[in-house]
Amino acid sequence: MVVGGSGVDTIVRVGALPVPQADSFAVPPIREWAGHTGTGVALGCAALGLSTAFVDFIGADHEGELVKERLRGTGVDFDPMISPHGTRRAVNLVSPDGRRTSFYDGRDPLDLRMPAEHYLPYLRRTRHVHLSIMHFARFLFDDIRELGVPVSTDLHDWDGLADHHREFALRSDLVFLSAAGAGERIGAVMREILKEGRAEAVIATAGAGGAYLLTPDDSTPRHVPAAVPSAPVVDSNGAGDAFVCGFLHGRLAGRDLEECARLGTLAGAHACTSEGTHTALITAEELLAAAAEEEEPAAELRAPSLTP
Repeated sequence: MVVGGSGVDTIVRVGALPVPQADSFAVPPIREWAGHTGTGVALGCAALGLSTAFVDFIGADHEGELVKERLRGTGVDFDPMISPHGTRRAVNLVSPDGRRTSFYDGRDPLDLRMPAEHYLPYLRRTRHVHLSIMHFARFLFDDIRELGVPVSTDLHDWDGLADHHREFALRSDLVFLSAAGAGERIGAVMREILKEGRAEAVIATAGAGGAYLLTPDDSTPRHVPAAVPSAPVVDSNGAGDAFVCGFLHGRLAGRDLEECARLGTLAGAHACTSEGTHTALITAEELLAAAAEEEEPAAELRAPSLTP
């Protein structure tokens, strides 16, 4: 089950990031894609064969229709509520090497709440729930804990300081985040999440640098090398969401945490090989085949320490 995080991405391809200062630039055709983190996790989990429900708010607008159309026929049981504030949006600048800068329009007011009668029927029958860091989603934690459902979240580029993310970090069983947000402090942030919260694992994704895994048994984060994409990298939009899907697929199948992280890197690499958001969805067969074929030379296992 996925809660929150649908929206529409407007993709603008630029020559370089950061964009040089100028009044205007000629760019290739600007595209719109139904995307955002919740959509990506729901689509990715369904593509991997997991039964997936998705609840969220969207607007009665063009963007909301794009979200519904993208999810239709994918196997995702999408049950949205209509928000008068409209569907979330983002404008993403994407460079030729696939890097991006995103301008996010979250739309949701702080008093937006999802009625329990809307989400509880799904929550009572799910094996796992993934919460996007929408403000309304934090109010599901008490019901999640009462029902004993394992929960994951993605903090994205959290710096370890912003209050908005903290409750998600400390009340989730699996915590994903980008290493870029905290920079050199990422190891300390991961340890703080484990010490102060209830997580069984914290996973920091580092793009081409792979990922880092920290559990209560680890003194320092374990490095998981990046997977080599099967085709040229053209767009990193949705790669983090794909990583989460690969990881959860492994975890729900009973695999150990490091193996789950490895599956996450493979799914994330696959997502970078297609233009647009959530357009390259790896299947379970493709994921497990990639894992079976991959060989890691011992020299590649060395990585910089995350100890501050």
